[in-house]
Amino acid sequence: MKTHTVLAIGAHVGDAELTAGALLATCAVHGGKAVTLALTAGEKGAPAGADIAAYRRDKIAQAEAFAKDLGGEAIVLPYEDGLVPDNDEIRFAVCDVIRQVKPDIIVTHHANSMHKDHAACHRIVSDAWFYAAIEGFQRELPRHFAKKIYFAENWEDAPGFEPYVYLDVSDGYPLWEKAIDHHWFAVHSTSFPYKEYYAHLKRLRGIQGRKGYCECFMIPEEQYRLVQTMEDI
Repeated sequence: MKTHTVLAIGAHVGDAELTAGALLATCAVHGGKAVTLALTAGEKGAPAGADIAAYRRDKIAQAEAFAKDLGGEAIVLPYEDGLVPDNDEIRFAVCDVIRQVKPDIIVTHHANSMHKDHAACHRIVSDAWFYAAIEGFQRELPRHFAKKIYFAENWEDAPGFEPYVYLDVSDGYPLWEKAIDHHWFAVHSTSFPYKEYYAHLKRLRGIQGRKGYCECFMIPEEQYRLVQTMEDI
């Protein structure tokens, strides 16, 4: 497996770690760099009676602990959960992170979602990917073009999601299974069994892909093409 830098961008802390965490872990065990970026901490999901500001600090610490297990980095922007702004200010903030990290692969949300922050994140990242690649958008750091952008499989982003890329993440799965425990809600949520769901989903996709574990992604529709020679037929 080639060494890659992967930047997984979620609307909230935990989104990228659940949906693309095994890809990040597989990248890490093969000597690559794994970075997560959350537009918000996801603090509005605090347990009943919990202090939201304290829970936000806890969520950021959990993101950092997950990234540390992978030898990577966690970045959390200061936007408010549930109120992600759909404007160029946040697009350029994400653009700047892309130029800083210099990823080969960007992963973010699929276009459709039951959660407004997820849908906004998809639009923001898609534009930021473009901004980061264009020299004419002059920022502090030089341009960077991430060659691939993937849209992750998320139970909240189910409408219209059709698996296109099955990535074998078997090598990183044990590391993901350990690291995801840093995210309190993934293990202890009473509203949805996050870790259990995504663990089974990765195994299901692995069976479909004839591998141990897979994570599935969509790609931009304009990239839907299969190029073959006569020898491939």
